[in-house]
Amino acid sequence: MGVVSKAGTSGFSGPFWGYAAGIVTGVTYGLNPLFAIPLMKGGVSVDTILFFRYFLAVLILGGWLLLRKEDFRVTWHQARRLLLLGLLFSLSSLTLFQAYHYIPSGVATTIVFLYPVLVALIMMFLKVYPTWQVWVSIIATFIGVLFLCRTDGTHALQWRGLALSFASALSYAMFIVIVNRSRSVHRISNSMLTFYALLTGVAIFSLHALVAHVPLLAGLHGAMPWFNLLGLAVLPTIVSTATLAMATRIIGATKASVLGVFEPVTAILVGALAFGESITVNIVIGIILTMAAIVFMIVSPGRK
Repeated sequence: MGVVSKAGTSGFSGPFWGYAAGIVTGVTYGLNPLFAIPLMKGGVSVDTILFFRYFLAVLILGGWLLLRKEDFRVTWHQARRLLLLGLLFSLSSLTLFQAYHYIPSGVATTIVFLYPVLVALIMMFLKVYPTWQVWVSIIATFIGVLFLCRTDGTHALQWRGLALSFASALSYAMFIVIVNRSRSVHRISNSMLTFYALLTGVAIFSLHALVAHVPLLAGLHGAMPWFNLLGLAVLPTIVSTATLAMATRIIGATKASVLGVFEPVTAILVGALAFGESITVNIVIGIILTMAAIVFMIVSPGRK
């Protein structure tokens, strides 16, 4: 599904590396609540969190690319694609973090997992049809996610939170499809693609903070907030975006998105271990169903 370039995979082009990268993507992106919730509880605004998350990521990744003497030049056509990717990725982050204000973080991250279905539908519109094994995996993981998403009835799920989470899923799905299908993007390395996507995010959140008159340093007192911002910059941002691009190029957009089931699973475990949220029977059933679906998709024969 799509062309895999040498620049895009950096030498790791076998299916194993694609599946491994997809798992890493899911786990690291699922760590968003671990770093974001303490910041938000500490009074740090979403604008501040997202600006410094992207700004620190750009500094770290840009410095690493400079040390490697990477070529930052891109064509005008590539620049337009990278701008679009940056807009979609930034929108996905913004809507997810805003959803945390209305519904529990684990539920919000779980709803975002609608994106494999959206990816499959978009790919079908582009006349790229998943195999029946992938469809079975999508359906099974979606059922598993419904179990993960069920509450005990004590928490009301506000429609704004649900809508924001769905918007995050749609933006993320479109990001994945473009990475997979755009030939001009395939000639850019994973690291450089990540850098320009995050650089676009810095510009967007800087402009938004300027227009909204947001004091970016408000709430950033002591070392812990900066530690959480650094964690956000490295794991759910740099690592997640780079491995997502790698997985999408190697095993295709649909399979890479199904592996994203590790996002809600990780978010649920983070909620239990870090924030004392309970693990119910529904959650256990959901995790078992989703893991079984992933194993089935990876080991089943069929058209690749």
